[in-house]
Amino acid sequence: MNALISVSDKTGIVEFAQALHGLGIRLISTGGTAKLLADQGLPVTEAAELTGFPEMLDGRVKTLHPMVHGGLLARRDLPEHMAALAKHGIQTIDLLIVNLYPFEATVAKPGCTLEDAIENIDIGGPAMVRSAAKNWKDVGVLTDASQYAGVLEELKAHGKLSDKLRFALSVAAFNRISNYDGAISDFLSRIQDDGSHSLFGGQANGRFVKLQELRYGENPHQQAAFYRDLYPAPGSLVTATQLQGKELSYNNIADADAAWECVKSFTTPACVIVKHANPCGVAVGADPLEAYSKAFQTDPTSAFGGIIALNRTLDAAAAQAISKQFVEVLMAPGFTAEALEVFKSKVNVRILQIALPPGGKTDWDNGRNLMDIKRVGSGLLMQTADNHELTLADLKVVTTKQPSPAELQDLLFAWKVAKYVKSNAIVFCKNGMTMGVGAGQMSRLDSARIASIKAGHANLSLAGTVVASDAFFPFRDGLDVVVDAGATCVAQPGGSMRDQEVIDAANERGVAMVFTGVRHFRH
Repeated sequence: MNALISVSDKTGIVEFAQALHGLGIRLISTGGTAKLLADQGLPVTEAAELTGFPEMLDGRVKTLHPMVHGGLLARRDLPEHMAALAKHGIQTIDLLIVNLYPFEATVAKPGCTLEDAIENIDIGGPAMVRSAAKNWKDVGVLTDASQYAGVLEELKAHGKLSDKLRFALSVAAFNRISNYDGAISDFLSRIQDDGSHSLFGGQANGRFVKLQELRYGENPHQQAAFYRDLYPAPGSLVTATQLQGKELSYNNIADADAAWECVKSFTTPACVIVKHANPCGVAVGADPLEAYSKAFQTDPTSAFGGIIALNRTLDAAAAQAISKQFVEVLMAPGFTAEALEVFKSKVNVRILQIALPPGGKTDWDNGRNLMDIKRVGSGLLMQTADNHELTLADLKVVTTKQPSPAELQDLLFAWKVAKYVKSNAIVFCKNGMTMGVGAGQMSRLDSARIASIKAGHANLSLAGTVVASDAFFPFRDGLDVVVDAGATCVAQPGGSMRDQEVIDAANERGVAMVFTGVRHFRH
């Protein structure tokens, strides 16, 4: 049995090669890998010796040769293939161990030039991988160090690889090549005529890994599966560990993502309760119990069967309070043993543990998507993700009345919540707690009225609340509705041709108004 080894990432390769040699497998290798193995005392045949042709063009050409590809592609069950090998003195290659030039890592470095990128495009490696993967019935192809142990286990037990393992390795190999080519296409198609890089390339190559098949989609007659990005952001939902409960459904995952994205945006202890992709209760507090208790007060009716997310470790006190309501999914960065014990008898509650993102200079470091994608008929809409964060310095007071320091803090809180509410969004808040949420209506007036109605049903007074509107008030009537409900301070983007009419109305009603200068539509 012959094994050809040519790896860029040499993690674990010496130990693997030693194990192969111990099983009587002949080692063939290229360039730096061959030198490394030889330096470790392993007998290794250089690829140049196999092909009878030296490496050339700075290593660009070394394995693109019939002595290599004939050995990989020949079908052992076809006499004419084996006769052709014998005629030309070609030996079969039964194992191929290849990982590719680090293109993805290279282009991820700041200041990567086109020349750097081009020189890290592997040619011979993918060609060999494709040959071996195509001929999977006779050749085992390894493209990642994580595969070494499983291959050795079968070789030691049976002296060969099973059809099942060879096919799985082949599929993994074609997936690797697909991802590699996709990364190259993404990078090169973004380069403009002047050498700059567009955010949107000439071709979009989505690369996702299936996490699980789901029982059904949004509705029982739809089929569904859950995928993650090839390289997921830290602290995102796809990194969650399920500690308990039934299998997540399609709708569970969609709602859980909405809750988690919202709660992780807060730096103080916070709780978010989501129903049908909209926050129905959000609050901050001194601890998880206070945050949950305040969030639940906003809309106890909608919270029934909701998704709950916290950004602090869930302790026993908060767990006891939450256990009194019907909850579908409960998420937190951690759970005390006592908290888990509370839910032990509630076996259907899905409990997810998700590490908060470490935080950093980039959106990705903060666990955020860099792009948002929406499927339309036979196409995609792609945009940069709405990762804008509002600060006090961004607020422009446009009324005679000035907001109080407490109102300004509540405005920032309300604005953060409104970002995660479906448009048209109207959010009443007070003391770090949502008091009424109006979501997803065709009319902003209706969203404001619904928020008021919900507050009334929850026995919450809107007197002295602040309001965030995700888009501008096109007329003064929207402002009048929220002021009539009790709001004393309003945040809105501004930008309407009737801004002055709305400002005059705010002054007339004696309320404060600030412009944020940014809109948060969420469709």
